[in-house]
Amino acid sequence: MLSYCSFIIIPVKSYAEVAETQINGGLINASTEFLRDLDYETWQLVAYKSPNNDEKLVLRVIGYPGNLRIDHPLSLDVESGRKKWKLDDITLLNTELAEDSRQAAAEFDLESLLQDISQNRPLRLSLQGVFSELPVPPFLVKEWRALRTQS
Repeated sequence: MLSYCSFIIIPVKSYAEVAETQINGGLINASTEFLRDLDYETWQLVAYKSPNNDEKLVLRVIGYPGNLRIDHPLSLDVESGRKKWKLDDITLLNTELAEDSRQAAAEFDLESLLQDISQNRPLRLSLQGVFSELPVPPFLVKEWRALRTQS
């Protein structure tokens, strides 16, 4: 009698972890992930507690230089199911970004969104004139929520 043994390989880690990242000249805990929008352009999303913003959570959207040439302020639209939010553009509060001629990054107040959600649901981000839909998976929302509660 022959017996077969099969194994299912499941990745131990299917998401990036919160790690120390250099932001604004210092090392701070941040969630960093690269995502593609529906036009297949790659964007880096970095969520971190900003010492410049009363330790509130900030979402930095980073594109290739020149991808984020926008007139500030321009709110970031977020949708999940029927719910919608507009995240305030706080880029100009960060002097490092405000003076960067590459215009490769913009920052948004993530705190209001995270105060309003209680589940790790997928989100869809859009930034008028930049990208029309950037899907954010639930594991990343979970990271952002966990980062918010860390001291």
